[in-house]
Amino acid sequence: MPRVCFFTGRRTKVGRKIRYRGKPKYQGGIGLKVTANDKRRFKANLHTVRAVVEGKPRRIKVSAKAIKQGLVVKPLKRKYGYTRQQKLQAAG
Repeated sequence: MPRVCFFTGRRTKVGRKIRYRGKPKYQGGIGLKVTANDKRRFKANLHTVRAVVEGKPRRIKVSAKAIKQGLVVKPLKRKYGYTRQQKLQAAG
């Protein structure tokens, strides 16, 4: 399973970490110089949760933002909730 949010599609992004050295011109120096330009990864804040997807509980990877937005519907903790729903559907 890749590191991708099920709902928002957030994934690992790449960027750079730039390190400077020197005194800025506005402070009287001759300017900043780049001394390092390293690649780095920005990882999404993903959590593996049990959620109801298409009517069935399933484990999915979800970003913290999706959890805060309320996109994740957690399944019932006990089975008797499901049986009560099934009885109501059968009666109605």
